[in-house]
Amino acid sequence: MITSRFSLLCEMGKFCIFAVLYIFSIFLSAQEKNASDVNTPYLEDQFYIGLGYNFLLDKPEPIIQRNLSYHLQLGFIKDIPLNRKRNLGIGFGVGYSTNSYYTNLVVLQSDEGVIYRLGVGEEQFDRSKMETHSIEFPFEFRWRTSNPVDYKFWRIYAGIKGEYLFSRKSKLAGDNLSVFQGETTFSNPNINQWQFGAILNFGYNTWNLHLYYALTAFLDENALFQGERLTITPFRIGLIFYVL
Repeated sequence: MITSRFSLLCEMGKFCIFAVLYIFSIFLSAQEKNASDVNTPYLEDQFYIGLGYNFLLDKPEPIIQRNLSYHLQLGFIKDIPLNRKRNLGIGFGVGYSTNSYYTNLVVLQSDEGVIYRLGVGEEQFDRSKMETHSIEFPFEFRWRTSNPVDYKFWRIYAGIKGEYLFSRKSKLAGDNLSVFQGETTFSNPNINQWQFGAILNFGYNTWNLHLYYALTAFLDENALFQGERLTITPFRIGLIFYVL
């Protein structure tokens, strides 16, 4: 219990640091743009930070989501304008992303492999989580109504994102985990290490909507539920913030 609370406090602390850095970056960006010459070539939106909620689509009917399946991303994108007006461009970059998926699944590691099933009888648990940490590689086609001195503008950025998952964990949390036959916290090899998805980010000024739809399977063919392959397709909706 103490360990879980400490982990939660650490995560909240990291988020607060990121939020402060983001607000400070906006302030610096605004000051630099107001002081720039209108004829000077400029770039847009090179740093990003986002928060969101993960939905799980295509899952079998008995499986439901629980708790807050959150998403956090942050990183750097190289902006490359494609025309003289600089309202069209592309962006490619690198960043960090973490995702959690809470469900009613019992996920255990046994000698026969990873088992996916629903709890039965006295098997009670508080949370079942699949958690990933990844290095992500976004690629965007960019349209915006920007100019060299105004940092408030409309934007529509669409593209794809590849993610290399360097951490893939499954974990059960509760007070009576001894009744489960198998490891309840482990690195899950069934979670595909490379993930790809379509992204769409659009909005005005600070507030931008972020959408992500997975184009590849979250779990590999070895993940079975009730004798059939367990299909899960992540769909994400949230907010993303860009700064120069």
